[in-house]
Amino acid sequence: MDDKGYESLKIENIVASGVIADSIDLAKVSETVKNCELNTKRFPGAVYRIENPKIASLIFSSGKVVLTGIRNKQDLQDGLKIIIGSLKEAGVDAFDEPKVAITNIVCSYDMGKYINLNKVVITLNLENIEYEPEQFPGLVYRIENPKIVALLFSSGKIILTGGKNMEDIKRGLDFLEQRLESIM
Repeated sequence: MDDKGYESLKIENIVASGVIADSIDLAKVSETVKNCELNTKRFPGAVYRIENPKIASLIFSSGKVVLTGIRNKQDLQDGLKIIIGSLKEAGVDAFDEPKVAITNIVCSYDMGKYINLNKVVITLNLENIEYEPEQFPGLVYRIENPKIVALLFSSGKIILTGGKNMEDIKRGLDFLEQRLESIM
């Protein structure tokens, strides 16, 4: 499938994680950095929100970080610069080159046609499918290679998650569309 088939594929969220320092004094950071909250009764890390790009980061005393709400690779780079800069201003010995990588990309896709989920369950490999419409209206399809989880809805909307890059997401979508074409 060429890129023309992907026009309705949209990145909804990118999650990245890694290490930005050897250790971080969260109490000091949360007192010093604006929009950084620490409530150890509720969560063991600090939550630092930045507005532009709009990213929420979970910062741990171990120096590890999880970033979410990212929309593209440039936002990840820009957001990391802001976070590292804020931490350095707060006295943290943050790495100049943080070791942070994308761990999950969540995309939405619209097939543009109705999907008969009951027919999908009957026809496709049941080991990779979970479908309990009384509990959740979507069908969960676990693709083995690439390792992607797809949520299919009868409306034709699909959520793809688990990819670490867009190539994996597109390969997973291609595989899924081939499987669905054979039964629709």
